[in-house]
Amino acid sequence: MSIDNVKVNIGNAEIGFETGKLALQAPGSVVVTSGDTTVLVTTVSNKSVRDGIDFFPLTVDVEERMYSAGKIPGGFFRREGRQTEKAILACRLIDRPLRPSFKDGFRCETQIIATVLSVDNENEYDILALNAASLGLQLAGVPLESAVGAVRMSLINDNWVVQATNTELEESVFDMVVAGSLNPKGEIDIVMVEAGATDNAFNKIDEGSAAPSENIVADGIDMSKEFISKLLEAQKELVAKRDVPEIDWPIVEDYPEELKSQISEAFGSDVEAAMAITDRSERSEKQSSLEEQAVEKFLDEEDDNTKAIKLAFKSIVKNTVRDRVLSGGARLDGRTPTDIRNISAEINLLPTVHGSSLFLRGETQVLNVTTLGMSRLEQMLDTIDTVTSKRYMHHYNFPPYSTGEAYPMRGPKRREIGHGALAEKALVPVIPPKIDFPYTIRVVSEAISSNGSTSQASVCASSLSLMAAGVPIREHVAGIAMGLISKDDTYVTLTDILGAEDALGDMDFKVAGTRNVITALQLDMKIEGLPADVLRKALNQAMDARHHILDIMEDTIAQPAESLSGNAPRLETIELPKDKIGEVIGPKGKNIKKIEEETGCSVEIDDDGILTLGSTEEEAIAAGKEMVMLIIDPPEAEVGAQYDGEVVSVATYGAFINILPGRDGLLHVSKFHSSKRVNNTEAVVSVGDKIKVNVDSIENGKVSLSPVEDLEIPEEAEGGDSKNSRDRKPSRSRNGNRNGRDKKSDNGGKSSNRKRVSFEDEFEKGL
Repeated sequence: MSIDNVKVNIGNAEIGFETGKLALQAPGSVVVTSGDTTVLVTTVSNKSVRDGIDFFPLTVDVEERMYSAGKIPGGFFRREGRQTEKAILACRLIDRPLRPSFKDGFRCETQIIATVLSVDNENEYDILALNAASLGLQLAGVPLESAVGAVRMSLINDNWVVQATNTELEESVFDMVVAGSLNPKGEIDIVMVEAGATDNAFNKIDEGSAAPSENIVADGIDMSKEFISKLLEAQKELVAKRDVPEIDWPIVEDYPEELKSQISEAFGSDVEAAMAITDRSERSEKQSSLEEQAVEKFLDEEDDNTKAIKLAFKSIVKNTVRDRVLSGGARLDGRTPTDIRNISAEINLLPTVHGSSLFLRGETQVLNVTTLGMSRLEQMLDTIDTVTSKRYMHHYNFPPYSTGEAYPMRGPKRREIGHGALAEKALVPVIPPKIDFPYTIRVVSEAISSNGSTSQASVCASSLSLMAAGVPIREHVAGIAMGLISKDDTYVTLTDILGAEDALGDMDFKVAGTRNVITALQLDMKIEGLPADVLRKALNQAMDARHHILDIMEDTIAQPAESLSGNAPRLETIELPKDKIGEVIGPKGKNIKKIEEETGCSVEIDDDGILTLGSTEEEAIAAGKEMVMLIIDPPEAEVGAQYDGEVVSVATYGAFINILPGRDGLLHVSKFHSSKRVNNTEAVVSVGDKIKVNVDSIENGKVSLSPVEDLEIPEEAEGGDSKNSRDRKPSRSRNGNRNGRDKKSDNGGKSSNRKRVSFEDEFEKGL
């Protein structure tokens, strides 16, 4: 098989697509490259439909291979395991714009796998994989209504830059991924936007950079269309070079139009009346009753068409609600398009946590908890990225009872991970830097009741609990979910959508931010064609709603709490002099352990020499700080003074004793006892022994010690009576030597090789 490729320049980046070389068994196989980042994307669709399926079974998987970054996976097994959060978010990024692009009624099981083969940590793989997935589906002959192209747009130095590298993104204020498709008019329709302010956005804004306002973001989305068009042209060019198979794909019809017409004629007026009921429970009961009546009336017992009747009935309900809103009528709960449901907020609900809040909007309710910890509690990341830890973590939980359902809980699903990541993205720009607030922060959003946009309620609840916990966030962040209902050239934008409105609408649009800055944005279109002016109107309508929510949040708590919760750890940071880091740590961490044991506080030292003390007790922090400062700037020992010392090391010639923080002295073996001689120091003293000592002298910084009282000398450690040997002259041998020793040793008549010890040299050696 021949190898074909196409290259296209997008801004300063060159993106290359190649097919026909790798994964030859896959109907759609594309290798996409940019810089040294390479991704293999395969697409496979079964040619038959699974029996009884009433949804489109599309699966997207992203496989991050550690070898792509020249790494070996951590852990016991040393191989890749569960998907990383970044890979899961990349799966969602690919799935969201592609899913609505398939032909209606296409239900064949389809799988897209993106395998990351090489990364240069400059060109992100997610955009590349999305474009290659669209191309692979076309090469496989899968029926698409339209191909999809995507680019990354970054606001750098007040200009929108396309496909910026990670180095360039360090100067970015706002970053967004925009995906689009070509409509029959030859224009680009925006089908997805995933965007957010960068970590240092507010610092850049303070320095004079333009804030990502509604109009600036809309400009960036409009500008992306030119580059999306170029990518779609490149996809089209490569497809034209290949022999794309023509496959007679099975298309599933949910129900016959004739059946829908019959149900509408019989129950249309009843459905209109039911949908006018504003109480959710009452409306749902009435809708279920009418559906049962429709099944009973139109059931074909020979060819069980129950599912078709229910689907046709739901379509009638959907059209009824949409037509009423488009004609200027009320929404499901009686609101106008711009009305927001009743909102309430409270803080400090839970007594033992560090910060808590409850945010209620209509029937959507989120309980949020903030927990603070020391730096060592940061999430450690073993990924293909250069980032190895995560200081701010946002976790989102969606239990089944939140919608009145019961089903097994198997850990967080992709949706929960995606919602948590969106809320995290919205709040990261206002989180204080580590140098100002040296805590690890974990925020958990519990969606305990759901009827529309728990992700944006999580943003609001998180902002409240962070302030309640005393985290000095820059200002409140609020989020709102918007919807759209359209027909022909009529567009109605809905503020604060219900869960049902999300299902029956044409757009899911979430915007979060402060009063003047958008910090996160997520848009998914379900229809072709979103005029630019409609998008701008939706953005401004969302801003008005956001300001309304911020007013309520500020009435609850306007500024971060002045002090942390009594249950939260207190942290104190000390910048250590470079030459003192080793002394503070001590041999094998001895000094750190001593501080922790004696004060009860935790001690951490990072690579920059920043020491952090942590404890829930202020007294423990103060005691720990005092011990550290004594090591950094130790007090001077005084000659003649007595100190309670501790043995820190033992040598043959004596013991080194710590008498003050950072100050050791030598107790020579000759001073262990006033009358006994010691020949085995280790039998007399051990590391950790407490000895009261006197400072005899200090010469050139070296401290000589003696015990205040004689040490207890075991018999096996004695080497003779030193006192008697001083008082009595030793006898001389025939050759004149004292102690009866000959000049010649027993070793062949050679002279004794006795070593003379210099106190000063041995003291330095011990240090």
